[in-house]
Amino acid sequence: MATVMSNLLPEVDAFLEKSLQRPLVGGKELEAADGRTFETHDPGSGDVLATVPAMGAKEIDAAVKAAQQAFDKSGWATLPPNERGAKLHRFADEVERRLNIIAQIEALDAGKIEAHAQGDVANFVATIRYFAEVAQHVSRRNILAVKGHEAWTMRHPWGPCGFIFPWNFPMLLIGWGIAPALAAGNTVVIKPAEDTPLSAIYLSHLAKEIDLPDGLINVVTGYGDTAGAAVSQHPGLRRMSFTGSPEVGRLVAEACGRNLVPAKLELGGKGAAVVFEDVDIAETAAKLVGAITFHTGQVCCDATRWLVHKKIYNKFVDECVKRLKQVKVGYQLEGSTQMGPVVNEKQRERVLRYLANGVKEGAKMILEGGRADVPGKDGHYVKPALLEGSLENVAAREEIFGPVAFLAKFEREEEAIAMVNNTDYGLANSVWSTDLGRCARVAEQMRAGNSWINAHNVFPHGVPYGGIGKSGLGGGVNSVETLFDYWRSVSVVRPL
Repeated sequence: MATVMSNLLPEVDAFLEKSLQRPLVGGKELEAADGRTFETHDPGSGDVLATVPAMGAKEIDAAVKAAQQAFDKSGWATLPPNERGAKLHRFADEVERRLNIIAQIEALDAGKIEAHAQGDVANFVATIRYFAEVAQHVSRRNILAVKGHEAWTMRHPWGPCGFIFPWNFPMLLIGWGIAPALAAGNTVVIKPAEDTPLSAIYLSHLAKEIDLPDGLINVVTGYGDTAGAAVSQHPGLRRMSFTGSPEVGRLVAEACGRNLVPAKLELGGKGAAVVFEDVDIAETAAKLVGAITFHTGQVCCDATRWLVHKKIYNKFVDECVKRLKQVKVGYQLEGSTQMGPVVNEKQRERVLRYLANGVKEGAKMILEGGRADVPGKDGHYVKPALLEGSLENVAAREEIFGPVAFLAKFEREEEAIAMVNNTDYGLANSVWSTDLGRCARVAEQMRAGNSWINAHNVFPHGVPYGGIGKSGLGGGVNSVETLFDYWRSVSVVRPL
């Protein structure tokens, strides 16, 4: 049961007052058969928010069977695209109607600034609507021009699809994952992170309230090494999607490989921002400072390596330091807060450890980070930090997942490109210049799934977003290509 808090919406208070937050599987509330539970906490205060079932293989098996039954018998898979789209639009409408409620739950559970959580829920709504529309305008039957034969391909939904989501953008990423799967006619099993299960639980109840078929959306809660492993290992799933670290992504891929289940992996990053000498220094510094402090740097595609032309390096650094010193670290539900906590104490210790190890390996601390104190709150707060030095430094090569940027100088365009590409990751980078021809040239040579020009963290629906190398495989999200991932194709041929 939640610790009593003030300034919460009445609906959020009522939601948190439940003694056990049971998610829905097959349209019914489910808890662990052995009665095991765990607590989820507010990262900004340390207070207990809720008690949640710690499920295992038995409950995951029940969820997959419920998803299969819904796929076989509910009619969802065979609905005309416009009828399925209408139901998804109603789902999006109801989430939008409750946007402030879900956002406050998300802000509490993930440590997000409330306005940012509202943006995440709005993105969920937009993603559901995007795929509901796209699915109505894509032909699943495609005629093939083959000499001497009548031939075509037909796309069909796969069946039950499994999803394991991380704790940094729970609601937004659920939308990115399940929207194309549902729009294509599949059913889903969702395993949220144990740190942030509440918005997924709420969503499962909302789906029931608006009469989506039982078993269409199933949510299972628990720890990664039990519930998460059971999801990735289940042979009854037809497709698998995992968002998280490369280390766990490898385990998921291995488990899916043993069952020959296609897996989509959206993993970490060590993105670079290349800043040329002709930029508006104040404007560019403001945007990159905003990017590295957004959700306290817990963003896989963030620009965490800032490569700055030597002509403006010192002025650019001074501007960034000035702006970072002005960032107000505070509790996520307080309106003046600009940067909230990291998700848990383990994550705070990870950030602090990378800062110490980076300095130990020779990096210079431009802006010292460290623990941040917020009066009256026993949360997991850190200060933003800047380092500079060799890009071989551990803090420049490994993903920190906190408000930390590593800076280095460059002089020539080709030098900057080589510096960007000297990484095992390959998610997203950006280039900053008034010379748009140079921007396009550099952006196309960056070895990653995504390049942005004079901006960072840009995700319009309709543009593929995915990674390569340690940043992922198996296809991206947010585009019509993602919809195709959730259809299997059968070729039909008749000799003439």
